[in-house]
Amino acid sequence: MANQAKTAVVKAEVAPQPINTKQAPAKPTWEVKDRTYILKGSYTPLTATLPSRHSGRFPLLWFDEKTGEQKELRYATNQNSPLVEKQKGESTLGHVVFKNGTLFVPKQKQNLQKLLSIYHPSLNSKYYEFSKVEKATDDLVYLEMEIEALNAAKSMDIDQAEAILRVEVGSEVSKMTSREVKRDLLMFAKNDPYLFIDLANDENVQLRNFAIKATESGIIKLSADQRTFVWASNGKKLMTVPFDEHPYSAMAAFFKTDEGLEIFKSIEKKFV
Repeated sequence: MANQAKTAVVKAEVAPQPINTKQAPAKPTWEVKDRTYILKGSYTPLTATLPSRHSGRFPLLWFDEKTGEQKELRYATNQNSPLVEKQKGESTLGHVVFKNGTLFVPKQKQNLQKLLSIYHPSLNSKYYEFSKVEKATDDLVYLEMEIEALNAAKSMDIDQAEAILRVEVGSEVSKMTSREVKRDLLMFAKNDPYLFIDLANDENVQLRNFAIKATESGIIKLSADQRTFVWASNGKKLMTVPFDEHPYSAMAAFFKTDEGLEIFKSIEKKFV
């Protein structure tokens, strides 16, 4: 029997490929740069001093959530950290002084920056770190709101314009021409866009203005004690103003009731 040729099957072994375990470098959480800090509030003193070291009178502590411990703070000009536990040798104490409400800290003073930006308990209560990005965002939001308000004012009909402007200038709006109303409405929208948009979306503003115009036109009357609305033609009572409510706000709410809606329609016909 002929010997059958044996074919040797050779498995080619592939060397294991190395797995890349090298991770991308973590994004630094602290940026070395100049920083500016600003006192909060409308009052800006010539100078204001923040506590720069822990004492019984002015506690200066930072709570470490990782360890669950309170850690003492101290600003020392010759140390690299504001944490007392990381300071070595003698410390030269420094002062934290705002001038005209502002404190500029150059990037070379990293210990002071970290005290003010990370650890100080007065951060965001007595002062805040100025951010160009945040300010630009706030400015953009305000500008977008201003554009929205101006567009709304431009397309608004004269009745709604009078209603909104009456909140700002009172009864003087009745003496203004339509062009004066439009002009002042646009100025109002530009100067206080947030309030303008709120008023434009408040249906009570228009109902209140409707009641005022009905009174000024002699269709309805408000009693001298501002407690009762009546028809001017016959003195028949329309409604009693609830205690501690503004009469025209109360009338606006009354117009939303079934009875008030009928009164509203009757007044509307008399305007025509």
